[in-house]
Amino acid sequence: MVEKSLTCLKAAVSDQLENTYTMALLSYTFTLAQNQVMRAKLITHLDKIAATSGGNRHWERPEASGTKTDSLEVEMTSYVLLALLSGPTMPGFGLDYSTGIVRWLAQQQNPYGGFASTQDTVVALQALAKYGAATFSPEGASTVSVSSARGLKMEFTVNQNNRLLYQEEQLREVPGDYNIKAKGKSCVFVQIAMHYNIPPPPDFSAFNISTQTLGKCDGTKKSLIVSVAVRYNGRREETNMVIINVKLLSGFVLDKSSLGPLKNDPTVKRVDLEEGHVIIYLDGLKQKETKTYSLAIEEDVPVRNLKPAVVKVYDYYQTSDEAVSEYSSPCAE
Repeated sequence: MVEKSLTCLKAAVSDQLENTYTMALLSYTFTLAQNQVMRAKLITHLDKIAATSGGNRHWERPEASGTKTDSLEVEMTSYVLLALLSGPTMPGFGLDYSTGIVRWLAQQQNPYGGFASTQDTVVALQALAKYGAATFSPEGASTVSVSSARGLKMEFTVNQNNRLLYQEEQLREVPGDYNIKAKGKSCVFVQIAMHYNIPPPPDFSAFNISTQTLGKCDGTKKSLIVSVAVRYNGRREETNMVIINVKLLSGFVLDKSSLGPLKNDPTVKRVDLEEGHVIIYLDGLKQKETKTYSLAIEEDVPVRNLKPAVVKVYDYYQTSDEAVSEYSSPCAE
């Protein structure tokens, strides 16, 4: 059965090397199948279309938004790295070549060790672990120094005794200019993370999302109906699983009686309640199709100068396909 499947995949490749994601996945497939001819053909072609800059190397998706890291680009770049490291070394594709890929992947990694989505995180960490095994050395130590013009000095020592230990310090000079220097002989990963809030961007997205709020403001406690309309405008006929994340207004709680109609909606796969958020899972959205979902919320604690809350929709496997909106209480303070 496996041989027949591989024969089918080999025939499908032929000379139609157009989809980069498919090529990346097949390069790993034929590497595991030990078909060196197909492996060499695919990797050689992938090399020709790789995006390179500043010693980094990765593979791009033409339809990506370009506004942030695309999860599929992380995933297919990781598959190429797995293909390179899971078989015999090809001439011109040694560890130096793989290092350029690893440098790009490391720059996409978030402060918590993952990437944009679950799928690309699994594949990327598998590829990075493969690279770590290929470059492992039982010797070596380094000292990383962090300094600033205003007198800050920090040192991190990485040796064989603590190489698996995560080390972190808070940089309190913000804004500030910092210098990072490493001295020694080993491989060290250094990352700086900055967290901040920004208003929802108005630029084009693969999704459209809008909100409408109706309020009952004459009672002891205010109650609101929040309706969220989502629409997919991308190039695919249908999305992957879609997530709608509704943040509740400060001081408001969900009226759980509104969950019944929502959970009974055939397009809703699941609804989760997290602290201050309602997470709605959809199997997918068809192109140009608008769906509307409503929630009831009620005031629990009065809050002065109530700020708007954000509603976000995104593709679970392509998190760069997203859109955001805001809603606020129509009740006067």
